[in-house]
Amino acid sequence: MRWLVWPVPFVLLASASAAQPAAADDEFFEKHVRPVLVERCLSCHGPEKPKGGLRLDTRAAALAGGDGGPAVVPGKPKESRLIAAVRHADDDLKMPPAGKLPAGEVAALEAWVARGAPWPATLQLAAPNAIAKAASTHWAFRRVTRPPLPQIRNPQSAIRNDIDRFVLAKLEAAELTPSPPADRRTLIRRATFDLHGLPPTPDEVAAFLADPAAAAYEALIDRLLASPRYGERWGRHWLDVARYADNKGYVFFEGKEYPWAWAYRDYVVGAFNRDLPFDRFVREQLAADLLPLADPKDLAALGFLTVGGHFLNNTHDILDDRIDVVTRGLMGLTVTCARCHDHKFDPVPSADYYSLYGVFRSATEPTIPPLLGKAPDTGEYLLHAAELRVRERALVEFVTGRHAELVTGGRTRAGEYLLAAHAARSAPPADDFMLIADRGDLNPTMSTRWRQYLDDARKRRDPAWRYWHAVAELPAAEFAAAAPGVLAKLDGGNRLVGAAFAVPPKSMKEVAERYGKLLAGIDQQWKAASATGAAALPDPDAEALRRVLYGPTAPADAPLALDWGFLSLFPDRGTQAEYQKLLRAVEVWMAKGPPRAMALADTPRPYDPRVFERGNPGRPGDAVPRQSPKVVTPSRKPFTAGSGRLELAREIAARDNPLTARVFVNRVWMHHFGRGLVATPGDFGLRSDPPTHPELLDWLAADFMDHGWTVKRLHKLVMTSATYSQQSLDRPDALAADAENRLLWRANRRRLEFEALHDSVLAVSGGLVHAAGGPPVGIPGANRRAVFGYVDRLEFPSLLTTFDVPNPAALSPERAPTTVAPQALFLMNGPFARTAAKRLAASPAIQKHKEPAARLDVLFLTLYGRPPAAAERALALTFVAKGPEADRWADLAHGLMMTNEFAFVD
Repeated sequence: MRWLVWPVPFVLLASASAAQPAAADDEFFEKHVRPVLVERCLSCHGPEKPKGGLRLDTRAAALAGGDGGPAVVPGKPKESRLIAAVRHADDDLKMPPAGKLPAGEVAALEAWVARGAPWPATLQLAAPNAIAKAASTHWAFRRVTRPPLPQIRNPQSAIRNDIDRFVLAKLEAAELTPSPPADRRTLIRRATFDLHGLPPTPDEVAAFLADPAAAAYEALIDRLLASPRYGERWGRHWLDVARYADNKGYVFFEGKEYPWAWAYRDYVVGAFNRDLPFDRFVREQLAADLLPLADPKDLAALGFLTVGGHFLNNTHDILDDRIDVVTRGLMGLTVTCARCHDHKFDPVPSADYYSLYGVFRSATEPTIPPLLGKAPDTGEYLLHAAELRVRERALVEFVTGRHAELVTGGRTRAGEYLLAAHAARSAPPADDFMLIADRGDLNPTMSTRWRQYLDDARKRRDPAWRYWHAVAELPAAEFAAAAPGVLAKLDGGNRLVGAAFAVPPKSMKEVAERYGKLLAGIDQQWKAASATGAAALPDPDAEALRRVLYGPTAPADAPLALDWGFLSLFPDRGTQAEYQKLLRAVEVWMAKGPPRAMALADTPRPYDPRVFERGNPGRPGDAVPRQSPKVVTPSRKPFTAGSGRLELAREIAARDNPLTARVFVNRVWMHHFGRGLVATPGDFGLRSDPPTHPELLDWLAADFMDHGWTVKRLHKLVMTSATYSQQSLDRPDALAADAENRLLWRANRRRLEFEALHDSVLAVSGGLVHAAGGPPVGIPGANRRAVFGYVDRLEFPSLLTTFDVPNPAALSPERAPTTVAPQALFLMNGPFARTAAKRLAASPAIQKHKEPAARLDVLFLTLYGRPPAAAERALALTFVAKGPEADRWADLAHGLMMTNEFAFVD
């Protein structure tokens, strides 16, 4: 008897209030303390030969201290030797000995100790050299090579293909044997759900059972792979990775909807159905606009990057999300952990994060995306396109006008921006943006560009700025007295600047005003000279100052891009409102036309990335090239073609990339077995779970690449193995040795996820409508497959959360299954399953039989793919005989849908 209703556990929810302070302390440690300890301290005070006996890699070690006693006294900075050392308050205790830490880092350590020295539980810090050493031998960072097949003691034992050899080798080492093969009814149900997400029909089961051919099972797999239902099933798996949704989440100006996100969804479904090689699939999703396409509609592949959230229009968060979906989604590498500091576990420095940031910052979403295919040849479309051009022109003129004002202001108000940049030079990272944003009507982005320019000029010892940097750090109270002596020691440099400072200034305000006046005069000279066709000013010193105002490195020469979202061009409410009005006019009208691809396009001038100190865009640091992470491409070279997206795509999908093929074959294995060979499918780094079968993982990855990255072949290889075809029944001997079935001594019983359960209820009741993609529909209610349902990122439905569908706020490499009461209640009390049960009971397939026993057979075959057992038959017939016939048959069908046998796959 297998009529087991879904279990409904009693769930206790712990209060989150107690965890909030701890979470805030952990966040403070991660952002402000951990980077200082790792970058400044662990090279001398790590676990290997710590100087002075002091280790700072764990909280316990920091509290214990070294030869001089405890280093940290929680809550008491004045009594902590660590704080005394970094303050350089004691001549005999100065750390680091080479020079005092920046004031912000000292303040962070003091605040940390004052908060009680919070430290995330079980965390042990690792110095960068220790991470590099561990990475050099890490299994996932080694190039994929095809390992030799293992030797099996009993070669005749359950081997259908080479996958079984690797599994049997592990089982034999543990003195275990595989389980017997599953029966044919179980196999067709398992295979159909795995590849279609739907139950087999009674006719399909009967045909498979009646086929005596030895190749009948392989023919079944081929039939399932050739069906359009396959792409719908596996496309949905990929959309979890792609964090697919039909709207943007919270935004400011533009409309919240993605009118054509469905074009990306349909691209994914179609790519799986036509067995697009996975390496090509990757390249198209990152750089379809830069590739020759067999079908112009494949431009929709760029939705992989563009269907993410818009995060209140924060450009940096949007790009962070794109970096995450590319690195974690395709390579199982958590690169975004390096946004604020070097990765604490993996060999990914912040420089590598910002190299990728530069790649994606160099591509923009067109205000009017390209059409999805050929433009309609109709008068209606021509009128629509003409009006769209009018609206677009109004928007472009407004934006370019504001940009021209920004650039002009950056030149004509150079003195004011210099003073603002000087005031922000030592602001704490968290306050930096607000400080520069509050300086009257100055543009915050332009202030940042001027400050960045001054930092660069100091590093390269630019002669034009020697006078500025000579006095920039003088205390304001001492400036007038100290400046003459400091400036008197200067010689050489830019002649024109020197003349401007023949009389010593009395304040930095006066210094900024003199530079501003000097640059204004140069600007007038250049305007006059350029009108005559001159390419430069004849005086070398004047030309050097001209380049401060004009050219690719000039702070005023800001590219036409929303560097900090809309604040770059629209820092005041009036221009924000006007921009919103013009943008919405374009969007609303465009949505009335034919579908368009959510594409990207490279900017005319690629963005030159810099490391943002502590992740703060207001604190740009060292410049880095656009390139791949070194751990992925050790022999990397900076990208040179536009944004570098195509070069990046090729390196991700390259044969020698150690991660991409491993990550994907592991994901395919996970969906077939319920658990990947690597149990952390989104993290293949140093903290990942090691593979249960490392040689099998590498063999599968190598075989996958050697056979053209074809996904359908990979499915067939896995599903025709004896390992896949085992029974799922428990065995006491195997349970005692391997309770989690990590050695694969049986098949895993798996519960259907929401989409498969939803679609199955519709399918068995005859209510499922198969139609080609297109715009999304309401789920449940539209009788379409759930993959075609509207996904609302802004207000994610509680129904989907109840059934463990991941919120598309971020990618999901796997789903975390739960068993909670609302799942059963939805099927038990909601109209969806009840309506389906009534439809099934009233279907022609059942109603054509007059005998209750015959009806019952059809009902069981439809729902479970098998006839009822004798006890089930007797119980069911007794049940339907006790009431109104239509109601009792509907009740019986509804009850059978509520069982584990319907909702689980053996």
